[in-house]
Amino acid sequence: MAKINKRNVDAAEVREKDYFVWDDELPGFGLRVFASGKRSYLVQYRALGRTRRFTIGLHGVWTPEMARKEAKVLLGRIAQGKNPAEERQLDHKSITVKELCDLYLKDLEEGLILGKGGRPKRSGTIVSDKGRIHRHIVPLIGTRRVKDLTKADVTKVLKDVMAGKTRRNVKTKTLRGRSIVKGGAGTANRTVGLLGGILTYAKDAGIIEVNPAAGVKKPKDQVRTRRLTESEYRRFGEILNDAGRNPNFSMTVEIARLIALTGARRSEIIGLEWSEFDADESCLRLNDSKEGASVRPIGLRVIDRFESLRPIEEQTFVFRGIRRRDQAFGGFPRQWRAIFKGTELEWMTPHVLRHSFASLGNDLGFTEATISAIVGHSRNSVTSKYIHTLDTALIMAADTISGYIAGLLDGMLLSHTSYALDRMSRQAALSRFLGLADGDSQPGIDDSTCLPMAA
Repeated sequence: MAKINKRNVDAAEVREKDYFVWDDELPGFGLRVFASGKRSYLVQYRALGRTRRFTIGLHGVWTPEMARKEAKVLLGRIAQGKNPAEERQLDHKSITVKELCDLYLKDLEEGLILGKGGRPKRSGTIVSDKGRIHRHIVPLIGTRRVKDLTKADVTKVLKDVMAGKTRRNVKTKTLRGRSIVKGGAGTANRTVGLLGGILTYAKDAGIIEVNPAAGVKKPKDQVRTRRLTESEYRRFGEILNDAGRNPNFSMTVEIARLIALTGARRSEIIGLEWSEFDADESCLRLNDSKEGASVRPIGLRVIDRFESLRPIEEQTFVFRGIRRRDQAFGGFPRQWRAIFKGTELEWMTPHVLRHSFASLGNDLGFTEATISAIVGHSRNSVTSKYIHTLDTALIMAADTISGYIAGLLDGMLLSHTSYALDRMSRQAALSRFLGLADGDSQPGIDDSTCLPMAA
């Protein structure tokens, strides 16, 4: 043995086989001399009943003095129970972000990733997650090791997506299909939200101890305040009537009209099955929506439209596919753009109809709770989970709102009033309910002068 210094390292002879020179001042610190002539510094120690060696680095890159200092640090960690060789092995095996995403997607498709309300994510959400992973997350940080990610890395992903660095136009597997990948604040917000969920998945699996996406400041979603005015509703009806003359657009026209009359989400109407339409109870019994199973009151005008659409032969979907009859209609987005292109309502999206329905319901005097029940917003009470029937107040509200919108779509000029505060309308409804003749009404109130409720 000898002290490892520059003179001894340079003087070490090359042999046919590798051999070690151990330092006589720092036990465990040594030099490995390779048959090729290379030399490297290392420490040797015992852990879990085995002899382990940890290479510090090559001579030339490391000087004997630098290697000795590093060896002291390593041997100090070993004395505290650490295992540098095993840590390096695990470090080399640590998975990348792409490999983590592959694990996440596998569990996602098997229904093991829970989404809103503790339910497995819906098929539409899975498609969106795959798109954000393959088109934003993997291209930006797919090769990075998960354990090395920092909050700054996640923030950079956010800024890169906002700046449009992942924007591109790609061909999809469908015939003549293309996907236009966009950036912007909304896309960045949802992408980083998904990345945070994937990193939480990694934390739960023991891959990382801290989620680096926690606390990242995301841009606030733009609140959509645009709604249709009454004149725009009438123009909307005119556009639908014009488009309806083209048989190719007939299905999209009906879907658009039903979205307007129900305030439902686009996917809920497009994917609606005939088994979910309950004319007797005046409702839609959705098996699966954004909020899970949901019962939605519908007005008389909606029932009339559904009954006019009922086919002679039995079919699953109200709006079935043109080529694939066992699937829901798939041409709505393209036809919607074609119908409204070049019109005053080209800016409108199907969600605007949902927002306008709720806003008009508020104009007519219905409360937020009533409107939320009609459009299917989340209900968090325990009682709500056991409600399978609808009260007459909700049915009346659905009749009124959908009836008013139907009148606007037909071009009518209506003078609405807040039903809850209109005493004459309330008295007329009460008289009809009690079966009272006009003469039996309360003195001073003439039911014949009441403004009729739209229905």
